[in-house]
Amino acid sequence: MSFFIEVIIALGAGIGIGIFTGLTPGIHVNLVSVLVVTSSPLLLQFTSPPILAVFIIALALTHTFLDTLPSIYLGAPDEAKVLSVLPGHRMLLQGQGHAAVIYTLIGSLGSVVLGVALFPFFIWSMEKLDPLISSWVGFILVGLVVYMIFREKGKRLQTTICFLLSGALGLLVLTSIPNLEQPLFPLLSGLFGVSLLIVSLSETSSIPEQNFTTPLTISTSAVAKSVSAASGMGFLAAFLPGFGSSQAATIATTMVRDIGEEGFLSLVGGINTANMLISIATIYALDKARNGAIVAVDDLLQIVTFEHMILFLGVALAAAGIGTILTLLLSRVFARLVVRVNYRALVLSIIVFITLLALVFDGVIGLLILVTATAIGLMAASWGIAKSHLLGCLLVPVILFFLL
Repeated sequence: MSFFIEVIIALGAGIGIGIFTGLTPGIHVNLVSVLVVTSSPLLLQFTSPPILAVFIIALALTHTFLDTLPSIYLGAPDEAKVLSVLPGHRMLLQGQGHAAVIYTLIGSLGSVVLGVALFPFFIWSMEKLDPLISSWVGFILVGLVVYMIFREKGKRLQTTICFLLSGALGLLVLTSIPNLEQPLFPLLSGLFGVSLLIVSLSETSSIPEQNFTTPLTISTSAVAKSVSAASGMGFLAAFLPGFGSSQAATIATTMVRDIGEEGFLSLVGGINTANMLISIATIYALDKARNGAIVAVDDLLQIVTFEHMILFLGVALAAAGIGTILTLLLSRVFARLVVRVNYRALVLSIIVFITLLALVFDGVIGLLILVTATAIGLMAASWGIAKSHLLGCLLVPVILFFLL
C-alpha cells in the first residue's frame, strides 16, 4: 500500500474517532493517544510511526471542532471550551444555538488558516523567546490575575473569593487526590456546566425552535480580532509550559474588547484549535511536547523532522475543513433533537448523565468534587461574577507550580 493511501486512511480514521471524542463528555484525546502508544508494538506490524502520528493529529484537530456541540447544546464543557458555555447556552435559549456553533467554527477554522500561514514566525519566535521567558511565567500570571480581579469594580471582594475558592478546589483535585481517572471532568462540569444548568431551570421552561436562516451578525473586525487573538493566545498556550487553552482563554477575554458575544465565541473556539496546531511547532522547534496528543506523537517518532511537520500541517488543514463541515451537519441534528424534549426533563437528564459519568470515572470522590464545584459555580452566579474567574481552578495550580 502506498504511503499516500495510508495517510488518507489514517486521516479518515482520526477524524472518525475525533467525532466520537468530541461529542462524548469525559472522553479525552489524551486517552486515545495513550491507547495508540501502548498498542504501537502491535500496530507497527501493519503500518509506520508517521502514519500513527497522522491519526493522532487528525483526531486531536477534529476533536477541537466537534467538542463545541456538547458545550453549547448540553452544557457539558471540556477544559478548553468552558467559557463558551454561558453565551452559547444563552443563544440556544434564544433559538440561535446553531449560530453559536458557527461562531466557534469561525474561530477554529480561521485559527488553523492563520496558524499555518504564520507557522515559520511561530517557530522563529519560540527559538528566540524560550531561553528568556520561562523563568518569569509565574509572575506574569500573577500580574494578569490581579488585573482581571481589579477590573471587577464593585465586586472585587466577591470575585477574589470565587477565584480563591475555585483555585483551592483545583489545587486539591489536581495535586492532592491521587489516582483520579478524569479529575478535570467533575471539576469543570460542576463549575461551568451543572451550575449553569441549575440556574437555567429557574429562568426558562423550554428551548425554542432553533433558527437556521438568521444572518450572522459578527462583524469583519470582530472576526479579525477574535481569530488573531485566538492564534496569539494559542501560541502562548503551546509555548509556555503549564499554560493551557483555558488559561489562555481567560486572559484573552480580559484583553480583547468590542467583539460582542459572537466574537467571544469565535475567540474561545479558536484558542484550543490554535494551541493544538501550534503545538506541532513546539515539538519541532524546541523538542518539547505541551499536550497529551503531541507527547504521543513524540513517543512514536522520537524526532519530528521538517518533513513530518509539513505532513502534519497538511493533515491539520484537511481535518479542519472536514471537521467544520461535519460540525455544521451534526449541529443541525443536535438543534432539531434538543427542541423535541421537555426542557426541564432534558436539563435534569443532562445533570444526571454528568453525575453518573463523574461516579463512573472517579466514584464517590468524583461525585464530591462535582457537588463542591457546582456549589462554587452557583455562588458565583448568585453574585453575578463572570465565569472566567472560576478558572482559578486551573490558574492557581499553574502559578504555584512556577513560583514554588
